[in-house]
Amino acid sequence: KTTLFNSIVGTHPIDKGSIKFDGKEVSELPVPVVAKLGLLRTFQQTRIYGKLNCIENMLISNKSQEKGLLSVFSKIPSELTDKSENLLKFVGLYQKRKLRAGDLSFGQQKLLELAMALMNEPKMLLLDEPTAGINPTLINGIINRLIKVNKEFGITLLVIEHNMKVIMQLAQKIFCLAHGQLLAEGTPDQIKNDKRVINAYLGAQ
Repeated sequence: KTTLFNSIVGTHPIDKGSIKFDGKEVSELPVPVVAKLGLLRTFQQTRIYGKLNCIENMLISNKSQEKGLLSVFSKIPSELTDKSENLLKFVGLYQKRKLRAGDLSFGQQKLLELAMALMNEPKMLLLDEPTAGINPTLINGIINRLIKVNKEFGITLLVIEHNMKVIMQLAQKIFCLAHGQLLAEGTPDQIKNDKRVINAYLGAQ
């Protein structure tokens, strides 16, 4: 499933077929070009700058700031700072905005990574196991924020998730893969009653 994401964003070449996003063929485009089209991803293991604070992580993630670390922080437009702070409020990290990212919990780092992706206003966001390794007490908060990302920000979400309870709450349409093949697709209600999915994912009763 992660290979699928890597192929979509351009880090893993495909052997055949095509990948289209917003009506445009993207399978042979470099990763930065795909990102500028509005197609971004997060990772199962977070990719943040641990020695920088949350605000600095937000600013350096902005695609308009592409001239290196020194220039990013030399003269920061106030609207970017405001945007960073508002997104940190959205994910619940405003009070920790001056804290080094490496000092955050793993769940908080995932929320920071989500906020960093939102800085670039993607059209589609690919999320690789957004709740994996997270304290169960934080999971509902992440689900609620992802639903808001879709409904309030208008961003389409494509999510890899092995926690069936999470995906049943989050998804409108589910594609189940098994051994690299499409096993089933449908609404949450259809999927949870599909015998093939029950056998492969939930265990036969």
